[in-house]
Amino acid sequence: MPSPALRALLIAAALALLAGCSEAPWNYPYSAADRDRNILYSVFVDRPKHLDPAQSYASDEAVFTRQVYEPPLQYHYLKRPYELIPLTAAAVPQARLVEKNGATYSVYDVRIQPGIRYQPHPAFNPAHLALDRATIAGLRSPYDLPAHAARELTADDYIYQIKRLAHPQLHSPIFGLMSEYIVGLKEYGERLKKAARPGTWLDLREHPLEGVERVDAQTYRVTLKGRYPQFVYWLAMPFFAPMPWEADRFFSQAGMAEKNFTLDWWPIGTGPYMLRQNNPNARMVLERNPNFRGEPYPAEGEPGDAAAGLLADAGKRMPFVDRAVFTREKEGIPLWNKFLQGYYDVSGIQSDTFDQVVRISVEGDANLTPEMERRGIELRTSIAATVFYLSVNWLDPVVGGNSERARKLRHALAIATDWEEYLSIFANGRGVPSHSPLAPGIFGYRDGRDGFNPVAYEWRGGQAHRRPIEQAKKLLAEAGYRDGRDAKTGQPLVLYLDTTSRGPGDKPRLDWWRKQFAKLSIQLEVRETDWNRFQEKLRKGTTQIFIVGWSADYPDPENFMFLLHGVQGRARNEQGVNASNYVNPEYDALFERMRNMPNSPERQRIIDRMTEIFRHDSPWIGGFHPKNYSLAHGWLANSKPNEMADNTLKYLRVDAPRRDALRNQWNEPVVWPLLLALAVLAAAVVPAVVSYRRRERMSAR
Repeated sequence: MPSPALRALLIAAALALLAGCSEAPWNYPYSAADRDRNILYSVFVDRPKHLDPAQSYASDEAVFTRQVYEPPLQYHYLKRPYELIPLTAAAVPQARLVEKNGATYSVYDVRIQPGIRYQPHPAFNPAHLALDRATIAGLRSPYDLPAHAARELTADDYIYQIKRLAHPQLHSPIFGLMSEYIVGLKEYGERLKKAARPGTWLDLREHPLEGVERVDAQTYRVTLKGRYPQFVYWLAMPFFAPMPWEADRFFSQAGMAEKNFTLDWWPIGTGPYMLRQNNPNARMVLERNPNFRGEPYPAEGEPGDAAAGLLADAGKRMPFVDRAVFTREKEGIPLWNKFLQGYYDVSGIQSDTFDQVVRISVEGDANLTPEMERRGIELRTSIAATVFYLSVNWLDPVVGGNSERARKLRHALAIATDWEEYLSIFANGRGVPSHSPLAPGIFGYRDGRDGFNPVAYEWRGGQAHRRPIEQAKKLLAEAGYRDGRDAKTGQPLVLYLDTTSRGPGDKPRLDWWRKQFAKLSIQLEVRETDWNRFQEKLRKGTTQIFIVGWSADYPDPENFMFLLHGVQGRARNEQGVNASNYVNPEYDALFERMRNMPNSPERQRIIDRMTEIFRHDSPWIGGFHPKNYSLAHGWLANSKPNEMADNTLKYLRVDAPRRDALRNQWNEPVVWPLLLALAVLAAAVVPAVVSYRRRERMSAR
C-alpha cells in the first residue's frame, strides 16, 4: 500500500486532472445550478437609498425602481430625439384647457389599459394586513409569508400615489414643484400634516385631493393651474407610478420598519420584474413578474438600428431575461477583471483601463482595441442629456452685464478656454464641447454647420475649429485689457474662479484652468470652499466665475433654456436654476413664448433666436456634454444607451449557451504549473519513501 505521503501526492494529481477536465471553471462565482440559465449579470456601486417612488430620484435607484414600477408613459427605447409613448396608459394624454373664474386650467384625463395585474405579493392577501409582531420578527423577507395574491391595476392606485407626494413623512423631492401646478396639492400637504399621527397608518383614501379625481375604474383626471405641457414628461417617472393602498397599509404595520420591511426596500408594482432579494451591501436580484402582461419589442427605431441588429426581435414579447443579478462592486479593478472573465455581461470603463479598451482615431472617433474586438466585446456610446459649463455671474461688475467691454472679455475667454483639451486630459475624450444650452437628443438642438458657436469657433474643412488665440487677444485689447492689464489703471487683470474643494487630486485641474487664462496674461485666483458655502455664494450672487452642471429631468428644450431665464436668477429667486443670474429681456420674452409650445418649426425658429442671443451675450464661457461609454459582451443583444429611459432591462436578451462556452474558454485552468510542481515534489519525496521502506524491511528481518 502506498505511504500516506505518496497517497496525498496521487490524490492531488488526480484532483488537478479532474479540475482540468471539469465543465465549470474553478473560479465560477455563481451557483452551479444557474449555469446556462437566462440570467443577466451586472453590478452596482452605490447602494440605493430610496426605492419608494415618492422619494426615489437618483439614477442608481432607477436601475431597480424602473423595472418594477410602471408610470402611465415611457420613452421609446430606440427613437431619437426622445419620444413619449404609452406604458400602462391607453394613449399619451393631451391637455384640455378650461377657463374658470378668469383663470386657465389644464386638464389631463389619463386612461389606463384594462387587464394589467400587480406582481404576486403578500400585501394583497387580507390576512397579512393585520400581522402580529412575533410573526413579522420571524420573517427574513416579506416573501416568506405564504399565500401571495394579486389584483388588477386601477385608476385609484395612481391617485393614491399622487397623494403620497404630499405625505409629510415622505418628503418627496418634487412636492414643491408639483404643488405649484396640481390644484390643491399644497393645501393638501398642510391637511395631511394635521391628520398624520405617529405610529398609525394614514389612509389617503379618506382624504380627497381637489386636483386629482377618479373618472371611472380605469381613468383619472389631473387638473393643473395654467399651462404646463411638460407635465406629460413627469408621467413617465416613478413619482407618478401606481401605489396600491394595500402596499401602504402592509408596510405600515408595527414591527415592519425594524426589519427594513418598507417600500424603500421592497417595491410593489406591475412591471416586468419584481425585487426578490435586497442586500444593498452585496446583492440585488430582480426576477420576472409572472403576472406581467408582456409587451412587444419595438418594430422601428432610428437610422442604423436595423443594421446594428436592434430590430431583430421586433414584435416579440418582452421581457426576454428571467432574472437579473446585481452584485455590488466597490473597486474598479475586480469589476473589470470579472467582466473580462465573462462573469458580468456589461461594464463601464474606468479611467485607468481606458487605454486598454479604447483607441481614439485621428478624426476623434472611439474604437475598441483589437484585444477587445477579439473577445467580441461591443462599445456603446451616448451623449448625456447633461451640460457642464463655465459661467460668469451676470451681477459681477467686471465679467457680467451687458456692457461691450464685459462682452468682449467673455468672448476672449470663450476662445481661450480649450474644452477639447480639457476633455482629452481629464475625461479621456469622453465628452463633446457645447455650442448652445441644449444637449444632443433634445428638440431644438442643431449639429454640424448649423449648430456651431461662431463666437469661439470658425468653420473650416467641414468642421468647427477653435478660433486662434490671436483673435482672443485682439478682443481682450478692445475690451481695455491689452496684455492682461487694465488700460485705465495699468493694473493686472485678476479674475476669480469659485469652486468646491475636493482635495489634492484637483491640483492638476486647477493648474490647467490657470493656464487657460494665462494665455491672455490674465491672472486667475482660485477660491476653494465647501459645497454648502459654494451654494450660499450662488444664492447671494457673490461669485465671479464658477463651474456648474445640469442634467435634464425630461427631454424638452424648456428644461435647458430655463437655466438662462431672468426670473429664475438664483440671487433673485432662492429656488431659481439660473445660477448665472443672466438677464436679457428679448431672451426672456422668447422663452415665455417657447416654453409651452408643442414641437414645431415655429418653436425651432424661436430656439434658434434664443441661441443666437445666448452666444452673443456669452453668460457661459463654453462647456461640454459628457459622453457615456459602456461595454457589453457579444452575447447580450438589444443593448442601446437611452439617456431618458431607465426601464431598459426588459429589452435585453442573453445568449446563455454562447456565454457559458466563452466563460469556459476564457477561464480554462492552467494545470501544467501544478503538475510540474507535483512532479518536482514527487522527485523529492519518492526516493525518500523508497529509502524509508527499505530500512523498515531491514529492521523487521
